[in-house]
Amino acid sequence: MDNKTFTYSYSANQQDEIKAIREKYMPKAENKMDQLRKLDRGVAKKGSIISISVGIIGTLLLGIGMCCTMVWADKFFTLGIIIGIIGIAIISAAYPIYNKITKREKEKIAPLIIKLTDELTKEVN
Repeated sequence: MDNKTFTYSYSANQQDEIKAIREKYMPKAENKMDQLRKLDRGVAKKGSIISISVGIIGTLLLGIGMCCTMVWADKFFTLGIIIGIIGIAIISAAYPIYNKITKREKEKIAPLIIKLTDELTKEVN
């Protein structure tokens, strides 16, 4: 007697994992919505990087000034106060720098964002 049977096993989780791995290696076609999201995220990125860098520099100067006034108070007390005040001024400038750069980037990218949103709303309607 010839015992011929057909065995089939299906795993939804396995199929989902296969699809996910396959999508990682497929070339990505960027649609208009992806472009819009990318542009929107990029507006604040430059301002954030620069303002964080400025804030770190100011914080380091403030720390150097505090070190001069506390550790080497006999030699560098006055210099430490001056360096600390400069550090505070630089820290205080970080947020206005962020606002200025972000505003400039928004003005640069605004026409492209308006164009993409107009195209996307026409596609929806």
